[in-house]
Amino acid sequence: MIDLHYAPTPNGWKISILLEELELPYTVIPVNIRAGEQFRPEFLAISPNNRIPAIVDHAPLDGGGPLSVFETGAILVYLARKTNRFLPTDLRGFTQTMQWVMWQVSGLGPMLGQHGHFALYAQEKIAYAIERYRDEAARLYRVLDTQLGKTGAYVAGTEYGIADIACFPWAMTHKAQGFTLDDFPHVKRWYASVRARPQVQAGLAVGKFEKEPLDDEARKNMFGQKAKEMAHRMSPNNQRETP
Repeated sequence: MIDLHYAPTPNGWKISILLEELELPYTVIPVNIRAGEQFRPEFLAISPNNRIPAIVDHAPLDGGGPLSVFETGAILVYLARKTNRFLPTDLRGFTQTMQWVMWQVSGLGPMLGQHGHFALYAQEKIAYAIERYRDEAARLYRVLDTQLGKTGAYVAGTEYGIADIACFPWAMTHKAQGFTLDDFPHVKRWYASVRARPQVQAGLAVGKFEKEPLDDEARKNMFGQKAKEMAHRMSPNNQRETP
């Protein structure tokens, strides 16, 4: 029913976890982002932002043809609405969940991603960038810890849902990024609870295919240079008219 265009990253895990939770039939289509497969025309046709993951639903609820969805927040909401699970339908519950999903996709993920890039992957270690993103990542962990202290359970309230699925894979990077959850006791409690779910473990196990080495070509594909070159080639200033 669902094609999952995927690589085993925090963003990819969001969707594999939700599909396992929903018990929907799906087929994994690996996208080797180190080898630059995210720039292939067939992938860009369904994910114009050249980022994984993306899905194609071959049985959408409107009964029409296959429907593609890109961007993790949109995919989480789409699948939750398709199955009427993990997303409240009442006004207040829906709004609370959507706030925290948007918080994750606009804040927690990008800031942890930037910190991870500068602290772990960048060949040139820029102290200002590392400190700036580490401070923001720590602030966001405190925001999450405060929220989980208020709910005493899950990110958006008393029920597990797509806000937890959005946040959890990024929280998994805490050790690599030099954070300890001992500093965030409510996050630590929540993290252990979510990590223990069999469906979460199954989602994390999806697609553990062999990674390409992080050489110069992989860095180019993963960290923006390839996208910059493509944008330059597509610029009207670089396209000649046919005589």
